[in-house]
Amino acid sequence: MFLQIPYPKFQESAPGQAAHLEKVKYPQYGRVLEDFKPGEVFCHPRGVTIYPSFAVEFATTFMEANPLYTNAEFAKAHGFRDLAVSPLMVMNICLSLGVQNDSEKAIANLGYYNVCFVKAVYPGDTLRALTKVLDVKVKEGKPGIVTIRTIGLNQKNELVLQYDRKIMVAAAGKASDPTTVSGQPFPEQAAPTVEIPQVSGAYPMNLTGVNSYFENFQIGDVIVHANGRTITDEHFPWTYRVMNTHPLHYDRLYSTARSGAMSGEPIVYGGLVFAWLAGLASRDTSENSLIDLGYTEGYHTQPAVSGDTIYPISRVLAKEEGPSGIKAGIVTFQLIGVKNIRPKEALEKFGADLFLKENNKKDLGKEKIPEKIFEIERRLLVKKKPNHYS
Repeated sequence: MFLQIPYPKFQESAPGQAAHLEKVKYPQYGRVLEDFKPGEVFCHPRGVTIYPSFAVEFATTFMEANPLYTNAEFAKAHGFRDLAVSPLMVMNICLSLGVQNDSEKAIANLGYYNVCFVKAVYPGDTLRALTKVLDVKVKEGKPGIVTIRTIGLNQKNELVLQYDRKIMVAAAGKASDPTTVSGQPFPEQAAPTVEIPQVSGAYPMNLTGVNSYFENFQIGDVIVHANGRTITDEHFPWTYRVMNTHPLHYDRLYSTARSGAMSGEPIVYGGLVFAWLAGLASRDTSENSLIDLGYTEGYHTQPAVSGDTIYPISRVLAKEEGPSGIKAGIVTFQLIGVKNIRPKEALEKFGADLFLKENNKKDLGKEKIPEKIFEIERRLLVKKKPNHYS
């Protein structure tokens, strides 16, 4: 129901009013170290309703090969009630909704941990996010390390995503004024569960490749993916399309005024880099997956900017049988990203050092690899081969 009122008349007011410079305000967003208190919950502003066109546009822009994210009939045949929204779209939205509260003033994002996709997200769902502060580590005269847990909820307040993140945050000497609501309920899961769709019949087998089933993967396999992706200035609008408000990703005056490795041209938001790498790898790894079981130990080891060309390399770390009653198994991959060098050349140049964690290399007496931009471990529930291909 709406109330109708007479339309207010326009009347120019500015010429008759003096500008009082003593009343100038400079709104600030993000949090300094003093703003993080263990146990506090931040309610992130906005929220996003995901329409079908947006879901498919994300999947195609970031080169997802799994038809679950582009073909509604294929998804329904696998037990989903509709097209499934790409898990990396879900993660990017929920993380980005939290930037204004969590990391808009952070010095660096230090890593992703224990990323769990608890429930499928569908077109028409509305996502919102909350964050709880888990831990704050302070060293005199140095930035602090804050560990946070973020959850994503749908319009029914059902948990769809849960993950932890570490960020480096500078102290300011005092707490800042809050800009959002705190103290909301936080329905996290101490031991997350995951909903897996079940079907009574056979899976469709004519819309995916034949070399990315569970049986195709062997522990130790290194997969050099065929294609790379040159990132253009498209990353500017995509940063806020997923609701990320950090100016480092779209404000050239801000980024060039910084110092160190994260200065110069605006940095591509890391969640987009991750999505492109996973998408580029998907024909060989996740095309026949049923569920993305999540990620851990994820690190952006070097930044990317417009004009960089990125490539993925995958390594099979583990395999195990899937849940009883489902013809699928769990495969654990290590996903590596490199920039401005073809992955075959990177392997020839750096060898097994590509797969060592960059943060461990100093202790190992090894140099970090400037062309390596990303590393993470991911788990997928991958379908087993249909009898036709056995």
